This record gives sequence, structure tokens and C-alpha cells, in this order.
Amino acid sequence: MRRGLRGRIETGKSGGGNSHGYDVVRRFAENGEPVRGDRTINAAEAAIIRRIFSAYAAGLSPRQIALSLNKEAVPAPRGGAWSASTINGNRARGTGILNNEAYVGRLVWNRLRYAKDPESGQRRSRANATNSVTVVAAPELRIVDDAMWDVVKARQGALDDCRTDGPSPAPAPFWSKQRPRYLFSGLMRCGVCGGGFSMRNRTHFGCSSARNKGATICTNLMTIRRDVLENTVLQGLRHRLMDPILFEEFATAFTIEWNRQQTEAAGAQAAKAADLERVSRQIERLVDALADGTPAAAVTTRLTMLEQRRTAQQADLAAAATPAPRLHPNLAAAYRAKIAALTDALASDDAAATREVIRNLVEAIILVPEGDHLRVEVCGELASILSLSLGAQGGGTNYGSAVLAEQIKMVAGRGFEPLTFRL
Repeated sequence: MRRGLRGRIETGKSGGGNSHGYDVVRRFAENGEPVRGDRTINAAEAAIIRRIFSAYAAGLSPRQIALSLNKEAVPAPRGGAWSASTINGNRARGTGILNNEAYVGRLVWNRLRYAKDPESGQRRSRANATNSVTVVAAPELRIVDDAMWDVVKARQGALDDCRTDGPSPAPAPFWSKQRPRYLFSGLMRCGVCGGGFSMRNRTHFGCSSARNKGATICTNLMTIRRDVLENTVLQGLRHRLMDPILFEEFATAFTIEWNRQQTEAAGAQAAKAADLERVSRQIERLVDALADGTPAAAVTTRLTMLEQRRTAQQADLAAAATPAPRLHPNLAAAYRAKIAALTDALASDDAAATREVIRNLVEAIILVPEGDHLRVEVCGELASILSLSLGAQGGGTNYGSAVLAEQIKMVAGRGFEPLTFRL
């Protein structure tokens, strides 16, 4: 397959995918076969490409260019909003508008290879050696002239020289496994646009979309101090999330819902048990027929099928026999004691494990503009909260805390409101 793709590139055809600024050509050859791999320039998108190159060469930053395009409602390559990374990309890997060599009439293939990370399961890209990359001239695809391309490359090189670390040929392999820098990094969401919150300066968090994509995408320019946010969330986890009265209401509602589901499941289990008994009787009759002298060839196939069916039914019944979970009446108090200990442990020198436990208790932190401040809404992660609480009980149940928490999460996911408090 790779040899075939390389051959297509060497003949000036596309090796797969498409870039902004081009349309896929769909036509048939004289013999009626479809012609694949041809591209043609999209005039409207090509004008945007030239505009981006000209603006960058004139000294505008990728962020400024993206804000201008979003303000004019110019559609991005994937139909959403423009961002600085869409324009700037990664110079070493040839990604981003400013680094796509197709715009100067060159097809580049095999610059990257892809592999699945065995730990996260995500697809990761890696740069190939230079001698493995195939470059073919395709003058019919040129959108930007060489002079403009050279000016852009010169400016990129000058910016690289200004950085102390210099241009990086590839991202650091540990980047995706790096611990969050701050306690709630990656968990904060803007209540206006749904985008993430990141550090705007040394002390404040702000909406990333409002900063990077402009007011046409998000108008939430309010910020919040990091220490204020962390203290607010920690106090909420400690005093508001597992209020004893609210937990009692949840336990009552959960028990009603669990019993309803168990009633439905009992009917299905009864049907499966009846079917299993019917199959067992059929097997017994076939065995009796063999004992009475019936030729084995006449019943062997049917007997094998019934045995397989009975084995599968027995496995289904055994797997479905799950005992009903029990919620300890002191679960809320146990949770509060555990949270108090975790909050105190954050002050220790080695609090990495504690930070991870606290992060797992939070599903999302929504920051909503309200007057002259941001309202903090915290959604708790039900399974982690109950696992933490049950772990503090010490023998109060016959089932493992993680298993019980997952059972409760499964049932409560059908119509129960998330554990949320607003501050």
C-alpha cells in the first residue's frame, strides 16, 4: 500500500486527504473508470491563503490573523473558527497554513508516521528521517509565489532565533503524560462558549477561546485568580458537595430507581431461566434417544448446538446475578472527613498523589460571568466520590468500593441530576 501511495505522489497525484485551498476533482476517464487523486485550486479559499501569507509577511501574528478572519466570519478549514495553531502549525512537521508546501507547488509525502500510544490508546505522530520523505513538483497547485514563501520562512527563522530553546524538531514525547501544572488544569470550562480556561498571566485564569479566537466566538473576558479558584472549589468540595440532607434524598431516590430496574431485570432473568430449562430438557431427550439406539449421526449436530446454547445461557445468568448495592447512612460524614484530610495533605511537600485524588472528584468546573465576577459551578464525579467515601468506611459493605461506586454510577446515570454546587 505504501509503495502504491508513493507511486501516486511521484505521478503528481494526491496521496490521500485534502488541504484548504483545493477541491477534489471528480471525473471519469474515457474507459469509464473514475480518476482519483487530482486536485484543483479553489479560488475563494486560495484568496484567503494568500491573505494569510501577506498578513504574516507584513508582521501580523497568527493570533491577530485568526481574530481578523473570525471577525469577518470566514470559515476555517474544518468549518469552525480560526485559531493561531491553524495558521502557525508546526514548522518542523509541515503542519499549519504557513508550512504547507503544496501552496508553492510541491507535494510532500511520508513526512510523518503514526503509531498508537499503548498506554493512552491515542494516535501519535512521529517525524520520519529526511531520506524517507518524497517531494514532487506540482506547479498546477501553486497558490503562493516563491518570493512570498521565502519572506514568511525568513520571518519564522528570525522568530526561532529569538527563542532561547530554538526550534524543536518534534514535540517532547512526555508531553501527553505530563502532570497538570495546576490543581484543576484541564477541568475548567467557560460558561459562555464551553471552551477551556487557561492561565492568562502569572496569577489569573481566563477563557482561551475569548483570548485566541476573539469576541465573535466568546465575549467572556473576565478572569479569576488561581488561588481564589482553588480555595473556592476545595471549600465547596469540603462543605457543599456531600451535604447530609441532600445525600439522604439522593439515597432514597436511588433506592427507588434501583428497585424499579431490578424488577425489570427480574422479568428478563425469569425468561432466560425458562429458556435454559427448556434447552436442558431437549438435551436430556436427545441423550435418551442415543441410549435407546438412535444413530449418533442423526442427533450429534443438534446435541452440540444445544450444549453450546446452554453454556452461553448459564454464563449470562451467572453474570447477571449482581447483588443490590447498599448505601451506608454515614457515607456523607465519611466523605467530609476524607476531604478534610486531603485538603490538609495538599500542604505537604509531596502532594502529587493527593492532587490526583482531588482532581478525580471533579468532573468539570464551569465559570459563568455574573455581574462583576465569575460564578463557579462544580460538577462532581459520582463514581470517584462514592469510591472515596466507601474507602473510608472500612468494612461497611460486602462489595469492593470501586465495584459498588460503578454500580451506583450506572443506575444514577439514568435521570439523576449530576452532583453540582454553585458558588
